[in-house]
Amino acid sequence: MRVLVTGATGFIGSSVARVLLGAGCEVRALVRAGADTRAIADLPVAQCTGDLRDAESVRAAVCGCRQVYHVGALYTYWTRRPDEIYATNVNGTRNVLAAAQAEGVERVVYTSSVATLGSRSDGAPADEETHATLADMVSDYKRSKFLAEQVALDFAKQGLPVVIVNPSTPVGVRDIKPTPTGRIVLDFISGRMPAYVDTSLNIVDVEDVAVGHWLAAQKGQVGRRYILGNRNMTMREILETLARISGRPAPRLRLPFWAAMAFAHADTALARLTPSHVPRATPDTVRLARKPMRFDASRAVRELGLPQSDPYEALEKAVDWFQHSARNRS
Repeated sequence: MRVLVTGATGFIGSSVARVLLGAGCEVRALVRAGADTRAIADLPVAQCTGDLRDAESVRAAVCGCRQVYHVGALYTYWTRRPDEIYATNVNGTRNVLAAAQAEGVERVVYTSSVATLGSRSDGAPADEETHATLADMVSDYKRSKFLAEQVALDFAKQGLPVVIVNPSTPVGVRDIKPTPTGRIVLDFISGRMPAYVDTSLNIVDVEDVAVGHWLAAQKGQVGRRYILGNRNMTMREILETLARISGRPAPRLRLPFWAAMAFAHADTALARLTPSHVPRATPDTVRLARKPMRFDASRAVRELGLPQSDPYEALEKAVDWFQHSARNRS
């Protein structure tokens, strides 16, 4: 069975491509011209040059595929051109789903995010029925993913067999860019984290997330959302786990939000003045930290059979991978 994976050069997408190959699929990847393809360089994947923003190249990539895994997105909390986030994440999703509809694709799995979900007033973990509005979204990235998910839901109502998966906070191998979560791990093992902000994240092995995509294609209900997550951990717990794995001491200084916000404003101002500088924190990321990212993945476990690998081992794999990559560069 021929399948298309968008975003196959990325952290989640490259793992999805591996799972699909392991399942016996013939994998085609939509790859931007000049993209970093190291994550799939060792895979027998047919690379199709194109761009999510270009409907014609997307249609060509979808042609002849029975399934489409739309993983690709611009995942960043900092850009000088916010319009690029919406063009890729919202319009790009519309292009992919329109092409899938036109080509009669049998199943589409759309990779959304837990960023689109709301939070519970009682502090309990949110699930797929914890709804939010666009006004609740903080940052252009979150707003774009919310709008893109609405596009997917609209296509499902029109009859496109699309299932939505909402990964939480994946960690593991081949986080080349790295993602914002991978940056936490990398900064910790590099000794560049003197302090932290108190928050919570739902940690899940990126390989479990990839398997979750395949399971969603096989067992997921059309138009239904599935959180691909595992364990809720405070930032302190995450850092203490990284300390046990790496042997480095965990930072003891917990920054108050006002101090983190002051740093974020200063770092963002520097980035606007210095084109080569990428801020380590932005006002949006600090605001996001005020909302503990705690989620309940029991629907995906119950209905899809989502694996629940030990998050400690996932963090251990991430540390090993970053350390190995650093040694190879030196």
